[in-house]
Amino acid sequence: MLLSATDIVANINSYLQIIIMILIFFTGILLTSRNRFMQITKFGYSMKKTIGKTVSESIKKDKKDKKKISPFAAFATAVAGTVGTGNIVGVATAIISGGPGAIFWMWVSAFFGMVTNYSENTLGIYFRDKDKNGEYRGGAMYYIVRGLGKSFKWLAVAFAIFAVFASVGYNFAQSNSIVSTLVSGIETTWSDWVIKLIFGIILAFVLGLVIIGGIKRISTITSLLVPFMAVLYIVLALIIIFMNINNVGSAFVSIFSSAFSFKSIGGGILGYTIIRACRYGVARGIFSNEAGLGSSVMAHSAADVKEPVDQGLWGIFEVFLDTFVICTLTALVILTSGIDISGTIKGAEIGLTIFKENLGIFGEIMYKTILPLFAFTTLISWSYYGEKAIEYIFGFKSKQIYRICYIFLVLAGSVLSVDLVWELADTFNIMMAIPNLIALIVLSGLVAKITKNYFDRKKNLNVFPLMSYEEEQNKKMYIEEMVDNGLTYEESLDNYNKLNEINI
Repeated sequence: MLLSATDIVANINSYLQIIIMILIFFTGILLTSRNRFMQITKFGYSMKKTIGKTVSESIKKDKKDKKKISPFAAFATAVAGTVGTGNIVGVATAIISGGPGAIFWMWVSAFFGMVTNYSENTLGIYFRDKDKNGEYRGGAMYYIVRGLGKSFKWLAVAFAIFAVFASVGYNFAQSNSIVSTLVSGIETTWSDWVIKLIFGIILAFVLGLVIIGGIKRISTITSLLVPFMAVLYIVLALIIIFMNINNVGSAFVSIFSSAFSFKSIGGGILGYTIIRACRYGVARGIFSNEAGLGSSVMAHSAADVKEPVDQGLWGIFEVFLDTFVICTLTALVILTSGIDISGTIKGAEIGLTIFKENLGIFGEIMYKTILPLFAFTTLISWSYYGEKAIEYIFGFKSKQIYRICYIFLVLAGSVLSVDLVWELADTFNIMMAIPNLIALIVLSGLVAKITKNYFDRKKNLNVFPLMSYEEEQNKKMYIEEMVDNGLTYEESLDNYNKLNEINI
């Protein structure tokens, strides 16, 4: 029996996922150890600098200067790409494929992924520059070539190429998900593809209004949508969980017991069960929070922030929110509902069934609202990632062409079957991750050095600042930071020169 193209790609992905799982774990453990388990030791500080004081200050600053992207706005754009249908459909798929134990391994990957994401953002700010419009730009391709050396330009280009293809895959998959959800239940004499095309045209028009405005408009929209959709989903998920509160204990038992199941017959089956749970848990965790892919760093690098570590801390919170909060709630909603997931029911259908059974018609409406919102924000963010990648390959002017193509591809994604596209998107995500993880491993020492330098300066130790790879930019960032803290320009410049002499 001949396999379909989708089955062939899926089989290839199954092997690639094991490879990337090992690489992700190795990178995360390395970065965590070199940064002294900062996802634990600095967790309180990172929450204070992100969802605490930084949120209110960044929003105020964003309103004062319309040309700048606040740290929160950059974070919202990144979260828009990570908090998507994967948090609902992906978690359900992981449980179906790997059992409840997959959630445990999702947590493990997220634990190390917090520092991986932190490191990506820190390097993104440290190695970024400005484009012709004066907007900050950065990402894995920049810290690959500037951190590893010009001889690795080919690796940076390879990352960018895979990122472009991944963005196209996400375009097709997310636009199809949005349109399919919106047209479900509509009764009409028109053919199905005509209805989908009409909704596709509307979606393409709305998307065009957002992405043609560039990163500023994208960040403005995501800053509004992300908090709304995240809070709405969290509240509804908590309601369903409390409605099934008696099953919460057994849900956690099933997660931990099946992660290391000793009831399997024979050691081979035991090993297969654990590996299967681990593989699907880590794979869905990676493609949910994107730690290690090198994608969300492109959004974070656009932030109007001076300290690389300050934006890096948003990476810790990003993974925490995505996996430990939203994905965990999704898992508990599924496992406490009592729904049978052993049959042919698909990931998206599980969520709809649970919402409908527990909350009635209101739950169905809310689910059909939340899922398209998640998909739409992902569609927006990946347009920006693809744009930055294409700009890196072909130059500044190419991004306008890319935006137009991206908008028209929504029409194709709305009416076509995209099972193969989903698999290809996973393939290109993995291929993106490999160059990025190589760079993170090589530059892990630099990340640790920048991190130590930041916290040493917070202790008022006389150390030379590490805020940018480029000397003049490093000087400029330090002086601006000191002026913001109340010093005059002359005092800040004098301090910098003194620290430079000590460093020499």
